[in-house]
Amino acid sequence: MEERVHVYPFSAVVGSDDLMLALILTGVSPEIGGVLVRGEKGTAKSTAVRAQAALLPPVTVVADCRFSCDPAAPDPACPDGPHPPSAASVSRPVRLVELPVGAGEDRVVGSLHLEKALSGGGVEYEPGLLARAHRGILYVDEVNLLHDHLVDLLLDAAAMGRATVERDGVSLTHAARFSLVGTMNPEEGELRPQLLDRFGLSVEVAAPRDPALRVEIVRRRLAFDADPEGFTAAYAAAERELSERVAAARARLPEVVLGEDALLAVAEVCAAFDVDGMRADLVCARAAVAHAAWCGRTEVTRADVRAAARLALPHRRRRNPFDSPGMDEDLLDEVLGDDPDPGPDDPGGGGGPAPEDGPDSPVPSDAGSASSAPADPSGASAPPDAEPRPDVPAPVSVTAPEEAYRARLFTVAGTGNGTLGRRSRAVTTAGRTVGDVPADRGTGPIHLAATVRAAALRSAASRPARLSLVPADLRRAVLEGRESNLVLLCVDASGSMAARRRMAQVKTAVLALLLDAYRRRDRVGLVTFRDRDATLVLPPTGSVDVAAARLRELPAGGRTPLAEGLLEAAETLRRERLRDPDRRALLVVVTDGRATAGPAAVERSLRAADHLAREGVAALVIDSETGRFRMGLAAALARRMGAEYTHVGEVSAESITSAVAEATGRAA
Repeated sequence: MEERVHVYPFSAVVGSDDLMLALILTGVSPEIGGVLVRGEKGTAKSTAVRAQAALLPPVTVVADCRFSCDPAAPDPACPDGPHPPSAASVSRPVRLVELPVGAGEDRVVGSLHLEKALSGGGVEYEPGLLARAHRGILYVDEVNLLHDHLVDLLLDAAAMGRATVERDGVSLTHAARFSLVGTMNPEEGELRPQLLDRFGLSVEVAAPRDPALRVEIVRRRLAFDADPEGFTAAYAAAERELSERVAAARARLPEVVLGEDALLAVAEVCAAFDVDGMRADLVCARAAVAHAAWCGRTEVTRADVRAAARLALPHRRRRNPFDSPGMDEDLLDEVLGDDPDPGPDDPGGGGGPAPEDGPDSPVPSDAGSASSAPADPSGASAPPDAEPRPDVPAPVSVTAPEEAYRARLFTVAGTGNGTLGRRSRAVTTAGRTVGDVPADRGTGPIHLAATVRAAALRSAASRPARLSLVPADLRRAVLEGRESNLVLLCVDASGSMAARRRMAQVKTAVLALLLDAYRRRDRVGLVTFRDRDATLVLPPTGSVDVAAARLRELPAGGRTPLAEGLLEAAETLRRERLRDPDRRALLVVVTDGRATAGPAAVERSLRAADHLAREGVAALVIDSETGRFRMGLAAALARRMGAEYTHVGEVSAESITSAVAEATGRAA
């Protein structure tokens, strides 16, 4: 007997009021377009999403229809149709379909039923996850890590409400309307703007700081883990009450009136927050109507508009990838007027201001700002290159980068096998077909023409010749697309005037590379060396939000421990190779070649360069030495590393990125 899997009850989730309200509103009105849940790990994002499906009213479907057609309005183009009016129907719970980030295209959209094709049963289409999610919920955990070719499929289905299949000799279309729910940790990278805009609502979640609330969360989770059946039974009444309320809100939805005043308030809020396009207005209006229905009202009020705006607008305010999503509560109050009384039936305060200590509370402009601290805690005024006194820290300064520009495209020469991206040539899971291999040696989709050709060649050797298919005939396509790469910058952050000016330009270059990496799914890291050691200030990442914040706070000053910087970069690349051996990397060292961390510093830096050369690290040295008389230390360093060498007198961000583009095109 199959063991029953217990899902943590939705009503038992505490400390995530905005998340619960957003999920409930999409349950009341699926036309809102789903929910994006952003937050750090361990904040019950997945727990709440998986519990949502149990609250939704069951759906009635045509019996034996694999595409969940509605008996009252079946899809005329349903591959299992046409369905006559007398077709039998059944009622079943709403499905929560999980889309793994590593899923193949055939699993998402479906493909040829191989078993029936090989057994001579004819060509039959096997539905994928989009068909299964029709009239339900499609859930993508870590949605920001979803491969681009799957993102394209989701965008098409979300825009058209249908999935189109053109592959493996199959050509058909079927309905695919679902609520898209995604969870993500922003530190692991951001979403493409097109997919971000497809989510109707978004929520930022964080672990509560109230000890009593944290204790209650742990107590409930331990109780559930110890006795899932008993814990679920204890919340059965609360779950039933919530489910009945969602059903009642759905029934009330057509009766809710969106008056001219409320519609004008929606337009005023969206215009005030300067969102792109009209989708924000539509989503905000639908969410306000759903909120009114959930609260038992038949007319939309400003409280409903406020609650809808807090959930529908934050992720649409990002003007570029460096902007953090969020909501200006003061501006919202100014547009909508005084905060209305939400009434006792409004869970979550009717979209009122977030609690003072909540995740949406504004941060004081001077809180935690690195640039507000004095440059030299000792108050001493020392020359930039002066040897620091043993009892006084080396003076440091924090230099802000300039506005990021668009970086040039640069690629790694040759053909790699890295993670699917948008930069260098590689054998990937998506792209154009360049060949085929036996099915047991490849991971691509079935290559129908090559399979038939293999079967024909085998059958031609038999007497009499008769075409038949056996598993050994199966061939998979070899696809060539684009991969993402790792660019690791190792930057001198010591304390001369030139270094301080250089740091602003280098920071701008790194931000530009990050912006390009965001668009092309690259990863970029930053190692700096100053004073006595080297620091990995930016671990390899695709998250431009985290990267921008750390770069702006990067200090400069002190001596130049060049050897430590090179060894830290080598260790970072070694760890990244272990983590992802197929991702090709380029090390970019920005230095004048001087090493001022002690008498033996020069010899240590040359030994570190020899180590990088032995490891076969593809590298580029950018010489930042200035002045009429130059020592040429960076050129000597590049020769020892086996690296490309570029001299940049007054180092500009554009010069750095251009040099990277030229060298990366030559590095294999």
